[in-house]
Amino acid sequence: MSLDLMPNRYRAGESDLPRRESDLIARRDQVLGASYRLQYRRPVHFVRGEGMWLYDPDGRPYLDFYNNVPSLGHCHPEVNAAMAEQAGRISANTRYLEPKLVDYAERLVDTFPDVLDRVVFTCTGSESNDLALRVARFASGNEGVIVSTYAYHGTSAATAAVSPNLGDAVKLSPFVRMVSLPGPAGVPESQAADFFEAQIRSAIVDLNRRGIGVAALLIDSIFSSDGVWVDPPGFIASGVSAVREAGGLVIADEVQPGFGRTGAHMWGFERHDIVPDLVTLGKPMGNGFPIGAVVGRRAPMEQFGATSRYSNTFAGNTVGIATADAVLTILQRDQIPQKALAMGQRLRAGLEKIALQPCGVRGIRNAGLFFGVDMGLEGAPSADRRAMALDVVNALRDDGVLVSTTGANEDSLKVRPPLVCQAEHVDLFLASMERALLKVTG
Repeated sequence: MSLDLMPNRYRAGESDLPRRESDLIARRDQVLGASYRLQYRRPVHFVRGEGMWLYDPDGRPYLDFYNNVPSLGHCHPEVNAAMAEQAGRISANTRYLEPKLVDYAERLVDTFPDVLDRVVFTCTGSESNDLALRVARFASGNEGVIVSTYAYHGTSAATAAVSPNLGDAVKLSPFVRMVSLPGPAGVPESQAADFFEAQIRSAIVDLNRRGIGVAALLIDSIFSSDGVWVDPPGFIASGVSAVREAGGLVIADEVQPGFGRTGAHMWGFERHDIVPDLVTLGKPMGNGFPIGAVVGRRAPMEQFGATSRYSNTFAGNTVGIATADAVLTILQRDQIPQKALAMGQRLRAGLEKIALQPCGVRGIRNAGLFFGVDMGLEGAPSADRRAMALDVVNALRDDGVLVSTTGANEDSLKVRPPLVCQAEHVDLFLASMERALLKVTG
């Protein structure tokens, strides 16, 4: 039996809600498509955001430890000013000469290794991954794509077909092969690289035997949807080499780990000491404004572009570029990645202290300010671990703190606050976490 696609969601009848919210839910149900879900058992209703905080109609603040989309915090005044100023002058597309487009493109590729020197803009991470797959298939002449067993890479038809995270009802492409990760498989770190390489080579053999070939290895370098399996650094490198030997390209999906999220590096793939062929960007790039990109090596990008058209009216529009430029300026000027690293260390130390108690914190993994926190006692049934994780998430929500779950069993807390998180916010979260655990475990 497959798991609920969004276990941490509202279900009618599970909780009493104020009339204002229940009436709004009823109106949603009458007009919005059935694919929409509301998060938390008691849905939250926000009317304003500022920095690390979201506010409901009654002015109650909620500490946001879940949203990586506003990477610099909600409604960052400098980012908003850049967006508004450009919108007040002109919003044009990439078919016209625009100095800011080129200025930003130059600044962006300067944050990557030298061989990644070409960029094409998109509107979303899904579009970025969709385009990267097209480039990889064109450049390699193959169709096969290798992903991790619980990967999520987008919502377009092409990216949904390589996203096992979306559940059994969303059919994977017959050209997709899934590989297990050493962490969830219980493989010791000393054997992680060999295990991953063996998985990759087995997938390559099968794709080649069926005449499909390998177009790409598509990975999120911190494997966030698989449960945030980040260690040991470098364990993916030999698998990457195997894909290149087989004629495939390596696509690093940096929508979640990128733009300083891991703290020590600007890009998550750097943590593994690899250089991909294509890198896909999205959500945090514009602090919530819909802009994304594919950054890549010159050869495959030019090979694709010479014969294939990619015309996207809103991709690289001047408002999006101005917004993204402001985000990059603040990240670099204010040393945001370095601060995220320090806050990640503080948060980890606090969680490890909590885990010393018999509270049900089974494991802690992180890279910078992206955490997976396993819930439930060792040896407990998977259903019990999952139930505990969901109970903790909702206890935190009731206490005014937002997180969610991740992993194949959804028994790991996904903790990824905006990168402007400060020590006071970390301490507030840790205090709330202790209260939530006490409430859930008694």
